[in-house]
Amino acid sequence: MDGPPRDRVTDPSPSPSLEARLRPLLDTAKGGPAVAVSAIRGGERTALARGGDTGTRFETGSVTKTFTALLLAELVARREVRYDDPVARYLPRGAAAPPITLLHLATHTSGLPRLPPGLLTGSARRAWFSNPYAGYSSAELLTAFSRAEPRHRPGTRVRYSNFGAGLLGHALARAAGGSEEDPDADYGALLTERVLTPLGLTDTDCDPDRPQAQGHWRGHPRPVWLIPGLPAAGALRSSARDLLTVLTALLDPASSPAPPPLRAALADVQRPRLALPRSANRLCLVWNLRPRDGRPLLHHSGGTRGFTAFVGFLPRSGTALAALTNTAPTLGAPFIQAAYGTLCELDAGAGPGG
Repeated sequence: MDGPPRDRVTDPSPSPSLEARLRPLLDTAKGGPAVAVSAIRGGERTALARGGDTGTRFETGSVTKTFTALLLAELVARREVRYDDPVARYLPRGAAAPPITLLHLATHTSGLPRLPPGLLTGSARRAWFSNPYAGYSSAELLTAFSRAEPRHRPGTRVRYSNFGAGLLGHALARAAGGSEEDPDADYGALLTERVLTPLGLTDTDCDPDRPQAQGHWRGHPRPVWLIPGLPAAGALRSSARDLLTVLTALLDPASSPAPPPLRAALADVQRPRLALPRSANRLCLVWNLRPRDGRPLLHHSGGTRGFTAFVGFLPRSGTALAALTNTAPTLGAPFIQAAYGTLCELDAGAGPGG
């Protein structure tokens, strides 16, 4: 779910309460019994849930990448890495690699394909509608990178890549002193140490063994999502209340109780890095930026074979929204479209500052 949702025309009439705006969104999730939404508008905060509670854990899919971006910016703030460092610097020595930087990976401009070469074979093909990444290891990912030939010169075109995001997570784990023997665990541990714990998130991590909602695809239960070789691309689980905490910090990084490097990272991930062709849209570190009435709206969505997730915020109006459901994305992504539209409605009712 990578394309930007369509703007919805909003009603300029007096704004209903935040809860009243959110409640219809609970009914747009079809095919799964659990849905949770949370939002902040000015000083008002609300979280609602059906089929669970606001602390229920959902798979977030590609929303994971926004946390990977925070981790990258945090390491940059600590001067442990630089954005223009070649990713090969943090991979096993002796591996041949194309001239791709950490920033290329965080802006989908590496030229790497969407999926690692060799993934769509054998067990992955058979498990495409359940767990296609489950049998793909970090060793296979690094081998694929050593043999990769970018589809275009790095830095010249945007090409969304789970391959690149997964590789970025491995590079960051190694840059921070992680071991080559267990790089997958290192990413999750590093993310927890540098981002999740400092932000006070208790429901959020990459652990597939902790309790979570049951995922669904076309009404049928799906197994727990496993992505051992590319955890930085899509392994995160979170809740509506935790995502609201993150969005609150993004709205006002300077007021966050997080340590200084993470406060700097919360601001840095929002800085536009490049303009998208033939539009006014921009790309930040992972986050998509859309101008709305001349002000930035940042958003990202994600999905697994059993879950759909959306997060978005408008820093100038103090408005943000997270939406989670335990059903896989469907054609046209109506849940994501509805969440994006609700965010725009909340912004329209945010008062003179919005």
